[in-house]
Amino acid sequence: MFSVNDFRTGITIELEGNLFTVVEFQHVKPGKGAAFVRTRLKNVKTGFVVEKTFRGGEKVMRAVVERRPMQFLYASDGDYTFMDNENYEQITVNSDFLGDGVKWLKDGTQVSVLLHNETPIGIDVPNFVDLKVVQTEPGFKGDTATGASKPATLETGAVINVPLFVNEGDVLQIDTRTGEYLKRV
Repeated sequence: MFSVNDFRTGITIELEGNLFTVVEFQHVKPGKGAAFVRTRLKNVKTGFVVEKTFRGGEKVMRAVVERRPMQFLYASDGDYTFMDNENYEQITVNSDFLGDGVKWLKDGTQVSVLLHNETPIGIDVPNFVDLKVVQTEPGFKGDTATGASKPATLETGAVINVPLFVNEGDVLQIDTRTGEYLKRV
């Protein structure tokens, strides 16, 4: 058992037969009455975010989530296949469990696969990835003073906004947490 007073962002708990990740939490001590913890919890399987209030000191089950380093191999019909780096076992995960991280995956990408009771429940992609631009409008020489941007399609199919000087074939470093262009590589 785990006290709600010890909540931290990113902790996974079991509640009402489902797995939830703590997205946000706030300890509240009103002037009158008992303390409580107000939380926003994300359902691991469905992705829905719910708000729940716990009494101070209430106990919940902490889910044991293992992070295993794996390599992304390929995608096929909405299923993504990963290979364990230690024993070379392959596991297939449905795209419903992966969220937005899939748009940054290319063959050979090293990720952490989240497992609960040996069942994959999600992935953690690297914070920064290098991806090639496969389609964008041509830039104009000298048009850099305005700070304008244009859409660019990356090799994984993701579309991001990039500065006007970026051309097709350029390799860019992308922040996967925000989806923003950082620099040319």
